[in-house]
Amino acid sequence: MTAPSAPALKASVPPAVYDSARRSPLLVTELANFWNYRALIRLLVTRDVLVRYKRSFLGVWWTLLNPLLTMSVMWLVFSHIFRLAVGVSGIPFVVYLLSGVILIIFLQQGVDAVASSIVTNTPVLSKVYVPAEAFALSAGLAGAINLLLGAIPLLIFQLALGVGIPWTILLVPLPVLALLCLCIGLGLVVASIAVRFHDVLDLNRVILLLVGYMTPVFYPITIIPPTFRRVIEFNPVYYDLALFRSLIYGGSLASWQTWVGAFASGVFVLSVGLAVFARNWRTAAGMI
Repeated sequence: MTAPSAPALKASVPPAVYDSARRSPLLVTELANFWNYRALIRLLVTRDVLVRYKRSFLGVWWTLLNPLLTMSVMWLVFSHIFRLAVGVSGIPFVVYLLSGVILIIFLQQGVDAVASSIVTNTPVLSKVYVPAEAFALSAGLAGAINLLLGAIPLLIFQLALGVGIPWTILLVPLPVLALLCLCIGLGLVVASIAVRFHDVLDLNRVILLLVGYMTPVFYPITIIPPTFRRVIEFNPVYYDLALFRSLIYGGSLASWQTWVGAFASGVFVLSVGLAVFARNWRTAAGMI
């Protein structure tokens, strides 16, 4: 039996065809950009964290003061006026309240920062190829760093009020990661619309304010009637907050339902956000 000749082998292999119109599978390019442009993302995160307070008198200390001032106002209103002075399971109300405040501030500022980063940098992105997802991720990561810095006063309160710091604090980055996915996903959806209608950014802030009140930040969920409690439990931020509180001061790993609710909602919203963003935002911005 004779071996096939070289021309015969060449004829049996179909020639490679380059199709410039063919796109990568949905989400693959967007997720790959997070890794391929990690140096740029690191630079943008550093810029967002350091430059944000560059001209401020207190500088980065605002990261600590912002949740403290917000908590102080809410503590004054709900503890002294409405007499809601008891947390959950014997936890001091200050600790319960501050843990919710720093998380909800991250949600509100994170989603707004992700969406605004895309809208603000659209002129640059239309002229130079830089994956827009890099700006979104850097804005979200900067917010996550601010959250972790803002947790320092909470830990001080835990020590001062006898709550202590349990070993489960080592797992706190996990609910922060779940909420980060939620923030980036929501921010990308908002950005996809806001590049055409800038009013959506203002509407988004109002909606996030409503989400904050629908999350048990300053009230225990046990005081909510069962009918309305189901509405609150449908809020994905509820699971992130419950998991965060269990780990940072509760000393427990929470239930598996809480873990699934936090990460399933985060991954789902991130996937939807990337899908919507990949399909719509360049067309909406008039870039193609």
